[in-house]
Amino acid sequence: MWGCRGLRWGEGAPVLQWEGGRGSRLEYGQVVAFRGVGERVCLGVRGRGCPFGAVVGGRSTGGQCEECARLDRSRSVAADTLVDDPRTYRVYLAWFGPGMVKVGITAEERGAARLLEQGAVVFGWLGRGPLMAARRTEELLRHALGVPDRIPYARKRAVRAVLPGPGERRREVEELYGRAVGLAGWAETLEVLELGVVDHAGVFGLDAVTGVDGVVTELVDDGSVVGELVAAAGPDLHLVAGGGRRLVLDTRLMAGWGLVAAGAGDGVSVPVKAVAPGVQGGLF
Repeated sequence: MWGCRGLRWGEGAPVLQWEGGRGSRLEYGQVVAFRGVGERVCLGVRGRGCPFGAVVGGRSTGGQCEECARLDRSRSVAADTLVDDPRTYRVYLAWFGPGMVKVGITAEERGAARLLEQGAVVFGWLGRGPLMAARRTEELLRHALGVPDRIPYARKRAVRAVLPGPGERRREVEELYGRAVGLAGWAETLEVLELGVVDHAGVFGLDAVTGVDGVVTELVDDGSVVGELVAAAGPDLHLVAGGGRRLVLDTRLMAGWGLVAAGAGDGVSVPVKAVAPGVQGGLF
């Protein structure tokens, strides 16, 4: 049995993480086949196991008990509780679909990993500098451009099969970049970066996403998932299961589970929310 720690993106590929630091690189076209064992256990905080050994609900995408989640937020850039980080940060624009653009920040040393983890189909850098300067500029741009700092994964999934072509995808980022760099009020210590738009559609394998018939809602003891991996974006794996059923598995639901290999004929025996044809935009 392998203890799953979720999924990370490394060297442009999705990698399942396991207890003990091991990783399994996933390739499009391979069969993903596993079965859950026992109960889902809290992941703990920053590599340290949960001191309570708490059991976590199957539908939680956080994978932590309430106390460990609170401790995690106490030293978090995302939660604005880590303000003394000396690293250089970058401000970016990320595009997930028509009209779905967000502004955010990430540590420069992480490169584009944060954008891959979020499932950003297209992104472009805006500036670089100290953490608080990046954060102030992010807030300025969010309000001035009318874009959010978060877009729910459910909305991102709903449009992946119907994305426009590369030119239209990058156009919205280019237009917002032009508006952003023309704004007054940028933090003085933030360096404006030249426009460079990156498209992740090929990395994610999105040409193979033709629609979604169902979304896995949770793993369960002795429940199996078997399907061919055709694409991955952010934490989501797009699988083709038995009968050609197109499923999405959010790997955040795997974190904390003990997993064993399933047989190719075991099929999918975990709860799945069906998606009606033709109305994907309103399903999640």
